[in-house]
Amino acid sequence: MYRELDNLLSANTTVDSWYNDGCTIASEILSEFNKEDWGKLSIEIFNKSLEWQKKIAYCLDSNCNIYELKILLSLLETKDEELFQICIDTLRSFTTSENKQMIIKNASILQRINNLLPKSGIAVKKVLEDFVIKIYS
Repeated sequence: MYRELDNLLSANTTVDSWYNDGCTIASEILSEFNKEDWGKLSIEIFNKSLEWQKKIAYCLDSNCNIYELKILLSLLETKDEELFQICIDTLRSFTTSENKQMIIKNASILQRINNLLPKSGIAVKKVLEDFVIKIYS
């Protein structure tokens, strides 16, 4: 299944086709991942392009499982603000108390959000604020 996902995310697509169809297909593929697929993804993701990483980060809430959470948390280390924002947006779906605790343990997330808030546009600011509210509620 990993190879199928990799082929999909590596394909050159328009932004519209990705958000209309690609992310749905990627979510379906992710829902069929086994432990080996998750292991391969967690290793290979850092060898992929920034666009590939953005696409996968957008889709990693299909099951809100521990594999998805760990991958998103590792992607938060990026220097790219857009990828960071996509990860935060996706992490808003991880609302179980266990998931929240794993997120809260990483103090650098909140620090980076606080640094981004003053310079963010309205839409991004709303996502960041909503994330903080959901994680700390």
